[in-house]
Parts: sequence; C-alpha cells; structure tokens
Amino acid sequence: MRTFFLVLFTGLAVSVNPVFSQNDSIKNSLSLDDVIDLALTHSPSSKYVQNQNVNYFWRYRNFKTRFRPQLTLSGDLPNYTHTTQPITQPDGSIEFKQVSNLAASANVSLNQSIPKLGTNIWASTSAHGIRNLNKNEIGYSGSPFVIGFSQPLFAYNWMKWYRKTEPMIYDEAQKRFVQQIEEIALNTTYRYFNYLMVQTNYKLAENNLKNSQDNLRISQTKKELGQISDNDYSRIELSVLNAQKALNQANMDLKNTDFELKRYVGLEQSMQIDLNIPLDIRFFDIDLDLAVQKARENRQETSLYQRRLINADRELAQAKNSTGLSTTLRGSFGLSNSAETFLGIYDQPERDRMLRISLSIPILDWGRSASTVKLAESERELTIYNVNKDIEEFDRSIIVQVEQFGLLKDQLRTADEADKVAENGYQIALRKFQNGELSITDLNIALQEREQAKRDYIRSIQSYWVAYYRLRVLTLFDFEKGHNITYGNPMLEDETRKLFF
Repeated sequence: MRTFFLVLFTGLAVSVNPVFSQNDSIKNSLSLDDVIDLALTHSPSSKYVQNQNVNYFWRYRNFKTRFRPQLTLSGDLPNYTHTTQPITQPDGSIEFKQVSNLAASANVSLNQSIPKLGTNIWASTSAHGIRNLNKNEIGYSGSPFVIGFSQPLFAYNWMKWYRKTEPMIYDEAQKRFVQQIEEIALNTTYRYFNYLMVQTNYKLAENNLKNSQDNLRISQTKKELGQISDNDYSRIELSVLNAQKALNQANMDLKNTDFELKRYVGLEQSMQIDLNIPLDIRFFDIDLDLAVQKARENRQETSLYQRRLINADRELAQAKNSTGLSTTLRGSFGLSNSAETFLGIYDQPERDRMLRISLSIPILDWGRSASTVKLAESERELTIYNVNKDIEEFDRSIIVQVEQFGLLKDQLRTADEADKVAENGYQIALRKFQNGELSITDLNIALQEREQAKRDYIRSIQSYWVAYYRLRVLTLFDFEKGHNITYGNPMLEDETRKLFF
C-alpha cells in the first residue's frame, strides 16, 4: 500500500502537475516514510540486494535438481576418419595402413545418486556402427542394456553433507534479503536526518541573517540618534557578515548533502525536496524475551551458527575417512553383441558382468593420519566455543537495543522542552536587544543556545528513529504491528514467471 501511494505521488508530480518539472522554486515535501519507500524501490542498493537474492534462488534450484535422475543422450553423428595408422598384424608386427572409416554411435544413459549412501547407479543402452570405406564393409556392435553401480565404502560421503548445508545456505539468503532491505531503511534514516540537520542549519542561518540585518537597520537609526557606540555598531556589522558567511557555508553543505541523499535513494538530482521532521513518534512496550526469540528465529545468524557446527563435523568426518582404509565397490551387468546388421545386435546378445573392489590402505605415513584427525577435532572444539560466544554476544546486542529503546521517551520529552524554552528565550532576547535593553553579546549567547537546543532536538528524534529501525534490523519483527517483517523480490517474481510461463 505504501508503494502504491508512492508511485501515485510520483506520477502526479511528474505528469499531472507539470509545475514540479518546470518551476524549480516549488519543492516536494517528503516524509521519512516517503524517502524510505523510494530507497527500497529505486535505490542502487535495493537493486543489488534483489539481484543477489535471485542468484541464491537459482543456486538452490540447481541443488534441488542435482540429485534427481539425469537422462543423457550422447554420441558421434558422424565420425569420419581418413588417415594412416600403425596396425598390429597377426604375427605381432606393425605395419602402417591407410584407414578410411565412417562411424556413428549413440548412447542413452540414466543416472541417479543416493545421497544417504553415497551411491551412484546408472543404466544405459548404446549402439555403434562402422563402415570400412576401403573394403566397403559394415559392422555393428552395441549393448542393448547395461546397469551398474558405484559404492564407496568407509569413505567420505560428500553428498550427505551437501544436502545438509545447502538448504541452510538458502535459508540464510532469504533471511539476509529481508535484513539487507531493513538495513537500507536504517541507512536511509541516517542520511535523512543528516540532510534534516543540514537543512535545519540552513534555515537557522537564513533566519539569523534576516534578524542580523534587521538589527543593523535599527542600529543605524540609533547611531544617527547617538544612542549606540561605534564599537557596538561595528560588532553588529560583524554579526551580519558572520551570518552571511554561515549562510553561504550552510548552502554549500546543503547542496552536498542533497546530492548524496538523492544518489542513495535514487531520486533525480533536479528534483527540489524539503524534508519534514518525523514527529509521528510511536512508543510501545517491547517484551525482551519475545525480542530475543524473534531475533533467533528470523535472523540469518541462527542458521549460520548451525551451519558452522555442521561444517566442523563435516571436516572431522572427512579427516577420519580420508586417512584410513578407502574402498570403492563397482559392479555392472548387461548384454552386448556384434552383428553385420543393426537389428542383429538385439538377436541373442551375450551377457556382460563386472565386479571390482578398489582399495587404498595407508601403511606408513609417519603419523600424518593421526595428526590430521587431531587437528580436525581441535578445530571443531574451537568452532563450538566461538559459536557459543557469538550467540551470547548476539543475544546481548538485542537486550541492549531493547533497553536503549525504552529510555528514549524521557530523552525526547526533555529535548522538546529545551527547544521550546531556548526558542522563547531567543525571541525575548531579540526584542530586548532591539529595544536597547540587551547587549549584542547576550543576544549572541541566546542565539547559540537556541541553535544548540534545536540541533539537540533533531538528534533526539534521530536517536528514536535510528533505534526503531535498528531494532527491526536486529529482530526482523514489527513490534508495533506484531508480525514478522517480509518483503517480496520483484526480480525474482519476473524470473519465476518466465520459468513457468
């Protein structure tokens, strides 16, 4: 719904109301939600995250199809040879003969893996024909049916571990996608308030210059009446120059910040914007146990920690299985034949059988096998320790963020009151100065207090919204609405639509 209103707003700004594109003096007023929506839909960072998510989608689909039956057709059509080759004669001698053949072959095979056992089974049928062009003779051979298998014994089964870790990698990618989108919202919030602070400084500088120029005009009248000294008048003139310098600097800072925000969000640089202070602050209670629970459920770290432990077990299993007895059992059974005609291959074919055990036994390795296993065991223990430590730090970061969020209410209230008091104090000091009841020094003090209070108020609001979005990043849970945070990937939707339609 937010995206719909954003698109509607943009369309109206560009097409219905041409003033936005023709009159640079009219600015588009944007809220924090507006800017975040723009970043999530148009920013280069968002496009990169979507592309990355699509990459993991296809990686996972490739994994899903890897252990399904694979039917393959291969062959040579045709295979022409005209050359001189060494030919072994019946008496064992070798003579060079000119060979001219035209051959053709085809093979259809069906392969299937059994990941739990590490077994590969296959079935095939093949035919081969060759014509001797020198003698104009033709012959055929083939295997109407062959089935075979390959079974590692006491060996490392990479397929079993691959099936454990690959779904976890995809799960991490899905959670990382949501997390990265929320991080874009958080980074946009930082940039939004950076722009807002610079924009506030610019507006304060404008106001200060106007007030300084008014003070200078009043002081000119007082000087003509002899009611102000030359020293005080010079200081007022200097305040006008300083205000002009501050406005020039603020204008430069605003242009730089404007460029950076638009570049990150994906806005046209020619678009004139004015940011609103997000005062729709919503405080709500957060259950600490629920926050930790949701963080463990929704963040990629949970799957990552589990995968690190599984990888440690995998490395240990590989070390044990690769340093001891290694045996592979292979076998096949089928039918084969040769004939002068193609159909003759299938007429009373002969049986083919094969059974073979290949083994490798280390006899003397100078302790290499034992040290390899001990190293893998040590690294596994170290991984367990590091994972437990990372889990504690992860939980602690959630607890700290929830506690900090709960302390922001009083901070905001105090900053708001200080801003109002400082603004009122400056207006009183300004009137007193213009009436000759206050010195320029005291007026400058009131001005500095006003500007500092205004900046502190903006920073307090920034602290709330940064804490709000950081809490969303850390838990991927919307505590205000009470549900997990989810996002769709437009690029992935387009890819799947192409795949199925």
